[in-house]
Amino acid sequence: MSSNRMEISELGEFGLIDRIAGNARRENASTIAGIGDDAAVVDCGGNDHVLLATDMLLEGIHFDLAYAPLRHVGYKAVAVNVSDIAAMNGKAEQVTVSIGLSNRFSVEAVDELYAGIKAACDNYGVDLVGGDTTSSRVGLVISVTAMGRAHKDKIAYRSGARKSDIICVTGDLGAAYLGLQVLEREKQVFLANPNMQPALDKYEYLVGRTLKPEARTDIVFEMAEKGVVPTSMIDVSDGLASELLHLSKQSGVGIRIFEDKVPIDNLTYDTALEFKLDPITCALNGGEDYELLFTISPSDHEKIRLHPDIHFIGYVHEDKNQNVMISKQGTVVPLTAQGWSHFSRQ
Repeated sequence: MSSNRMEISELGEFGLIDRIAGNARRENASTIAGIGDDAAVVDCGGNDHVLLATDMLLEGIHFDLAYAPLRHVGYKAVAVNVSDIAAMNGKAEQVTVSIGLSNRFSVEAVDELYAGIKAACDNYGVDLVGGDTTSSRVGLVISVTAMGRAHKDKIAYRSGARKSDIICVTGDLGAAYLGLQVLEREKQVFLANPNMQPALDKYEYLVGRTLKPEARTDIVFEMAEKGVVPTSMIDVSDGLASELLHLSKQSGVGIRIFEDKVPIDNLTYDTALEFKLDPITCALNGGEDYELLFTISPSDHEKIRLHPDIHFIGYVHEDKNQNVMISKQGTVVPLTAQGWSHFSRQ
């Protein structure tokens, strides 16, 4: 047996996913798409395809109960999965929720968690249809699977971007990352002096983006009303730059965006400077915004040109090896994925 050992950190999260996908075989004709998109696609007959997405949230990795209310954790666990279905241009309809609990959680704590889950289900019109419960030695673990559907001809894969397509993103970026910085700072202040109360009023928007993100299902519905089908789409969970590179790789195209077109809220901008961070770096690499990043055919631009929450940030070109941002000064800056790595050495 070889003594060589490769650390997971050498591959990183996406390298590990590629390695797993490379060994996965499809045996069933009903499997239309598997690993590599925001959701799997299954043909169950008829004009609609079923969409399946799953995410796991671990205490200490994805949330800190020192400042994240259990109700918000439950809400977020559902929202991020609904977001994956939306990123396929589909509508979520059911979720299953499985939880692992250590003995420090009471029945009342579980009630709080499920109150958040119910609130998200009510908001997005999805049904909680099952799950599992088990004990945990490491705190709270939540695994959610979302099921939805979309017309087979209107599903947006990551692989559909083509030359001259317009790159669009919803909402604003970087707010969730700055909200996390605020929460971590206030946590340290409290640990140093428990008599100090957290100063969060000024940062309510940023903190809200961190603790209770929203899936942009509204955008999916509004584009459908206007007859716009994205040529490719992904949600912004790992940072704008990382998601752009996913679209580039899967579609075999190049990406060109413009710094002055990337949407950054004023409070996000000012708070980044307060933390001595570059606002555009936070927007490109912060992650957890759960906005939608997508491409459209130039012929669809006029249909959504005046939408107040869709921003046109660049275009697709032929050279898959050239993924760049044009800075405000006109400098060509290569796009690199610097977002959170789950398997980096701590």
